[in-house]
Amino acid sequence: MSNNGKKRPSLVADKRYTTKPAPKKAAPKKAARRKAAKPKVHRGPIGWLIASVLGVIGFVLKLIWKVIWRGAVVMTLIVGMGVYYFASQMPPIGEVIDGRARGSVTMADNAGQVFAWRGDQFGGMITTETVSEHLKNAVVASEDKRFYRHFGVSPRGIASAVRINLRAGRGPLSGNGGSTITQQVGKLLCLGVPYDPNTWENEAAYEADCRRTTLWRKVKEAVFAMGMEAAYTKDEILTIYLNRAYLGAGSRGFEAASQRYFGKSSAQVTPAEAAMLSSLLPAPTSRAPTRDLQRAQDFAAVVIGLMETQGYLSASAAAEARANPATLSAAAERRAGGYFADWVMASGPEFFTRNTTEDVIIRTTIDQRIQTAAEDALKWVFENKIRTGSEAQAAIVVMSADGAVRAMVGGRDSTVTGAFNRATQANRQTGSAFKPFVYAAALDLGMTPNDMVNDVETCWNVRGSGQWCPKNYDRKFKGPITLTQALVESRNVPAVVLSEQMGREMVRNVATGFGIESDLAAGPALALGASESTLLEMTGAFAGILNGGSSVTPYGLVDLRFQGDTEPLMDSVGAGIGERVIQQSAARELTWMMAQVVENGTGRRARIDGWEIAGKSGTTSAARDAWFIAFTGEYVTGVWMGYDDNRPLTGVTGGGLPADIWRETMTRVLAGRPAVPLPMTAPTAPATGAVLEGGTPDAAPDQEILNVLDSILNGGN
Repeated sequence: MSNNGKKRPSLVADKRYTTKPAPKKAAPKKAARRKAAKPKVHRGPIGWLIASVLGVIGFVLKLIWKVIWRGAVVMTLIVGMGVYYFASQMPPIGEVIDGRARGSVTMADNAGQVFAWRGDQFGGMITTETVSEHLKNAVVASEDKRFYRHFGVSPRGIASAVRINLRAGRGPLSGNGGSTITQQVGKLLCLGVPYDPNTWENEAAYEADCRRTTLWRKVKEAVFAMGMEAAYTKDEILTIYLNRAYLGAGSRGFEAASQRYFGKSSAQVTPAEAAMLSSLLPAPTSRAPTRDLQRAQDFAAVVIGLMETQGYLSASAAAEARANPATLSAAAERRAGGYFADWVMASGPEFFTRNTTEDVIIRTTIDQRIQTAAEDALKWVFENKIRTGSEAQAAIVVMSADGAVRAMVGGRDSTVTGAFNRATQANRQTGSAFKPFVYAAALDLGMTPNDMVNDVETCWNVRGSGQWCPKNYDRKFKGPITLTQALVESRNVPAVVLSEQMGREMVRNVATGFGIESDLAAGPALALGASESTLLEMTGAFAGILNGGSSVTPYGLVDLRFQGDTEPLMDSVGAGIGERVIQQSAARELTWMMAQVVENGTGRRARIDGWEIAGKSGTTSAARDAWFIAFTGEYVTGVWMGYDDNRPLTGVTGGGLPADIWRETMTRVLAGRPAVPLPMTAPTAPATGAVLEGGTPDAAPDQEILNVLDSILNGGN
């Protein structure tokens, strides 16, 4: 082989062979792994049924789950929108502190001390920072221990309440509600619905509607509560609660309640007092300490235990609180002023008292020392001198000579409010207690205490009834006697003789002039107290005798002003001493005659050593009413006794038990005071020989009466 010197290309396999190499065979695919065939299960009819049921259940559960989570999303959005709506509608906190639709009346005594409350009392705004820490802790411990941890509602609290209700056999929403403090505030705000007098009959109906418990309202309440949590801080919510919660006896808010029950600010309450106030929240009326102090103290002890358990009180502090339970103030013990406060409320202008929309302060005439004396005296007499179980009633009025009422007891139970007041509302026959007005007329017309009147059996013709022949109490007649003796012995015939000879119209004028406004009898029995009157009227009329013969309008209101104002809106103008009724000399002589009644006559049981006392007893026919009204140099006190159903009293006359009540009252009132002499004048002239005779027919001619009066004024001959 020759070599021409050129480098030959290397041989390449694909060029050396004219045929292409056979392509590589693809790797055979792995055969697909076959699943082992499950053995066929031959189910019976029951098996197929079970499988079908399980399939349906699974499908339903999946469907329910889808509905639930989708519904939850929707509900969350709805609740969120509701919370946002309510939160955006919440007013500033200052606008919801005082939600009363009507105002209150606070009454102070003659020394300026508060003794009674009426209406919805609000003591002024307080906050969680200004109240006692004990009070704040007591409320949280007893009402909502998770208050500072929840978001407005407490699922645990609701579940617990439902369990308790069901175990007690009630409905799930009946009884315990599991409400948080926030939810309770929502109820107090009526879930944002304001009071509209055009929608509700009154505020009570509005509040009752706000307290209705239905499933829908509970849902709305929960959403509203969460809206409040979004709009206010926890302390702001608690502040609203402290100001708006009702705590009994007309107290709205803890400041008013603290003042009402303890006579102090809510900033000063002790742990025991704070516990008692907080314990009122579930049932303020039935648990009020003015209703049952021991029961209120027992509930307070439970709250003290909660405060100790939750760490608000140490063991020693809790023990001290239990050992020294809260007690009522002196004013609270008197249960809101009783009959006197009711009378002042009824006698004042309605728009400032019963229906006031403002907070009103009334200064009154009551003297709490005298009021207590009257209440204690009445209680003592009924406990010591009247049989147990007696249904007899009694009333007392004490007033000054100018008509200022210092005490009033309208019945044996002095702790009631709004009860029937026998001192002002009971119109009863006055009996012989009316006779001083007959003698006042005679003395004013010129007769003297020593002038003579004939006490003999005498008859008068009464139109439509024939002859009327009154008897004396002792069924005897004494012939010619002095006016003084006739009054001292309360003899009936001489009183009628005087009345008929003076003229009944004259006697009526004197009685009405002294303040007897009730209708007076038309016949000769006028002189014996056949007419009806109230104890207040009669006591005021006797005050006219004490003050020298001028009329008196009994009053209890001194002045009235709005809370916070210094100038009064009204005062007692028009009350007190009025026009002259009889001459002062006649009043002084009559006072002397009435003093003899107490010294030597039917009023002897009213005597008090060292004191001059003038008075008159009175007993009506069949002893249905017994009176004793008398006065010292300072005070006039009237006592009435009888049955509400007008039954006769047994063995009681005006000079008996009523005189005892009078004496027990005034012994307490006058204790430690210097004796004040009576404004009286004893007669100087001896008894005259002329004797006033009776027997004048009914409705004697006016001229005949004038002739008799002229004779008396010219010397009695």
